[in-house]
Amino acid sequence: MEEPPLREEEEEEGDEAGPEGALGKSPFQLTAEDVYDISYVMGRELMALGSDPRVTQLQFKIVRVLEMLETLVNEGSLTMEELRMERDNLRKEVEGLRRESLAAGREELRDVLQERNKLKSQLLVVQEELQCYKSGLIPAREGPGGRREKDALVTRASNASSNKEETIIRKLFSFRSGKQT
Repeated sequence: MEEPPLREEEEEEGDEAGPEGALGKSPFQLTAEDVYDISYVMGRELMALGSDPRVTQLQFKIVRVLEMLETLVNEGSLTMEELRMERDNLRKEVEGLRRESLAAGREELRDVLQERNKLKSQLLVVQEELQCYKSGLIPAREGPGGRREKDALVTRASNASSNKEETIIRKLFSFRSGKQT
């Protein structure tokens, strides 16, 4: 008559298989509760065998084995929890490194794009100058050492004088608009 109330308690716990269900689990999935369920099932079976002295000796051995199993399960649970925490920490660390590398990559890309835009604008200026030389708007004069003035201006501009670059650009734009300075 005691079994029906036990079944109601088992249903409340949500364990469909009852205490016997723990015996069907994988050893790696056992919890301390499962060990208690196994202990309950084995105790019930031993009680059914009777009070023979050999059964009593066997009962003490089974209790010892169940205690060892409980200890192993608890240690395994702690180890699993430690591993989960370590995994979570490593995931956070990897995510942080990804963010840092993306930020560094973006910064590097920004620098490369700025450099590209600067070089592109310099190329456009030089191409405009070349067009002016080719069309005859700016006479090609020989500078000292037999080099053309254009080469000398480009060399001087690259050495440090942005004012001269602006002067050349003004000349170019003044020729285009029809005004002469």
